[in-house]
Amino acid sequence: MKRILSIFVVILLSTSLYAQEKLATSGAYLAKDGQTNHLLLLIDGYASFIKYEDNKYLSTWGGPYAASADGITVKVEYSDANPAEVGSDKKLKSKINGQNANIDGLDFKKQPAKKQGLDGLWRITGRQQDNKMSSIARGDRKTIKLLVDGYFQWIAINPAEKGFYGTGGGKYSFNNKDYVEEILFFSRDNSRVGAKLTFKGEVKNKDWHHSGLSSKGDPIYEVWSLDGR
Repeated sequence: MKRILSIFVVILLSTSLYAQEKLATSGAYLAKDGQTNHLLLLIDGYASFIKYEDNKYLSTWGGPYAASADGITVKVEYSDANPAEVGSDKKLKSKINGQNANIDGLDFKKQPAKKQGLDGLWRITGRQQDNKMSSIARGDRKTIKLLVDGYFQWIAINPAEKGFYGTGGGKYSFNNKDYVEEILFFSRDNSRVGAKLTFKGEVKNKDWHHSGLSSKGDPIYEVWSLDGR
């Protein structure tokens, strides 16, 4: 009897650890609910949920997350639709079945893995203005950028004040120092959806140097560092 019980405990623990490992996998997940797209990005222990229609941004929320056998818990750092949630822990029930995931009743499909050299959680730490590069000190206000499996999202926030200042994202590619973004959602201007922007990108001493023209046509030179928390 003790032997059977021991085997059962081992199987239970193994199943729990496997489920936790699956839930913690980085990647891009997409669900459809009528005309609404639900995009989930998971990278470097950070989760972002985005809702948008094909030509209209709706909302986003996210933050650092931890996985367990029955779901994920997100420490909310931003939520433009529900700012009162910022600072709280939000538990989501999750079930993983191969490339599919049910999260709080929505069926997500994992997007094909498309690993690229810029995948990660980044935070802006430098910007050129008037031909002079200035450092951006780490503080409560920050702009972070998630890149994973061909999807990207930037978010400007201040968790200490529950502040949200804008977001945009879509699909990206990075090849031979050419970095290209295709905008799928943009909180500040829905008319920018569908635009493709080409930049120069290079990783120097683990920092990402990003240069080109902004969506408004202004020249930019930015430096991003890994670990946007």
